[in-house]
Amino acid sequence: MLNPGTLSFLKKLAKSNNREWFEKNRGAYEEAKSDMIGMISEVVSGFGKKDPTIAALSGRDCLYRINRDIRFSKDKSPYKKNMAASLISGGKKSDLAGYYIHIEPGSSFIGGGKYMTDPPMLKRIRQEIDYNWEAFRAILRSRKFVSVYGDLDKSPEFSLSREPKDYEKDNPAIDYIKLKSWIAFHPLTDAELTDKTLVKKIIQSFEALQPMIYFLNRAIE
Repeated sequence: MLNPGTLSFLKKLAKSNNREWFEKNRGAYEEAKSDMIGMISEVVSGFGKKDPTIAALSGRDCLYRINRDIRFSKDKSPYKKNMAASLISGGKKSDLAGYYIHIEPGSSFIGGGKYMTDPPMLKRIRQEIDYNWEAFRAILRSRKFVSVYGDLDKSPEFSLSREPKDYEKDNPAIDYIKLKSWIAFHPLTDAELTDKTLVKKIIQSFEALQPMIYFLNRAIE
């Protein structure tokens, strides 16, 4: 579970997103950061028994920096309104598919997959889905996966408007071949974040996602 103070800090940061306020409240940030690292470490410890590819990760290394890269952004707010972590074999900068935790009051979620990649990797993943459609469909239609995620996110930002080159419209896998990202999300309420069952819930959700992560990583590797 997370400390209510962690959510309180993020709510206040969203309203006062400037360096002066942040420096005055750095102590609260360090407490929130430590709280997140502790929670992530619990997830790694528990889920690492199910997925050994992430067992060696540390909570600290999984956590993203709270500073925003504002070099090419119109929004010059210096800090993110969330705290987030990726659990990926090889670390959060790895090119492999993995698991994700996003903590933002009112907009938290867990999930994972493979987010936006380069053309050669896109081609490999699409080929794997095409060649092994029955296996991929079985993963997405499994009771565990559907109960947690429903389906992959097919929002326009993650999908082509038409089939990619070399694929036909009537390909049974075309809705998934058209994707540019293969990701699934499960929302978390603020109440769930501070409940003692949080880590258990995250681990169970990652277990439902694990077969898809393994499928994607076979294509990537």
